[in-house]
Amino acid sequence: DAEGLLRIKEENQKHYRRAQRHQEKKEKIQKHNHKLGDLVEKKMYDLKTQYEHLANLRRTHILELTSVIFPIEEVKTSMRDPADVSSESDNAMTSSTVSKLAEARRTTYLSGRWVCDDHNGDTSISITGPWITLPNNGDYSAYYNWVEEKKTTQGPDMEHNNPAYTISAALCYATQLVNTLSLILDVNLPKKLCNRQFCGENLSRHRFTRAVKKLNANILHLCFSQHVNLDLLHPLHTLRNLMYLVSPGTENLGR
Repeated sequence: DAEGLLRIKEENQKHYRRAQRHQEKKEKIQKHNHKLGDLVEKKMYDLKTQYEHLANLRRTHILELTSVIFPIEEVKTSMRDPADVSSESDNAMTSSTVSKLAEARRTTYLSGRWVCDDHNGDTSISITGPWITLPNNGDYSAYYNWVEEKKTTQGPDMEHNNPAYTISAALCYATQLVNTLSLILDVNLPKKLCNRQFCGENLSRHRFTRAVKKLNANILHLCFSQHVNLDLLHPLHTLRNLMYLVSPGTENLGR
C-alpha cells in the first residue's frame, strides 16, 4: 500500500506540473487573442474609414456624371386640368362632374388596361437635355405604334417630328447611365442590357417592352442597393426612379 501510495503521489506531481504548463500556454493564447482582437478592431475601423472614403468618391463621381453628361430633370408641361377649363366654360356645372373629370384625368390607358397615375402627362423627365424626355407615367406605346405604322404606311416620312425617336434616345441614354453606375457602385445588374439596345433597328413591340422591363429591373436593383426610399419608387417610372437614385439628397448613395 505504501508503494502504491508513492506511485500515486508521483503521478499526481506529474499531472500538476503538466497542468502548470497548460496554464502558461492558456495565458499565452489569451494574450495572443487579445492582441489579435485589438488588431482586428483597428483593421475594422480602418476598413470602415476606407468604405466611407470610397463611398464619398463614388458619390462625387456620380453627381459629376449626372450633372455634366447625364443631367436628369423634371420638365413641366403647360397642360390645364380639363375640370378647370370645363368649370370656366360652364358655371352651372356641378361639383360632382368636376370631380369626375379630375378623376378621369388621373387615369391612363396603359398596355390594355386603365391604371391610376396622378401625374398623367403633367410632367416629363428629361435626360441629357430638356428636348429628350420620357412620359412620366411609363407609357411608351408611341414607339411601337410608330414602328407598326411605319411597316404598313407608305409615303413621306416625318421622322423628325415623331416622339418615337425621343423615347428611344432617352431609353438609350438611360441604359448607358445605368451600366456606368453599376461600374462605379460595383453592383452587378440582374439583367444584361447593352448600351445600343434601343438604337439602330426598330424594335418590335415584344422586344421593346422586354428591353424596357430589363432596364426598369436594373434601375430598381440599383435603387435597392443604395437604400432609396421605397415609397418614392414605381416600377414603370424609368427616369423618375433614376432621378431619385442619383439625387444629392440620397443619403446612402455610394455605399
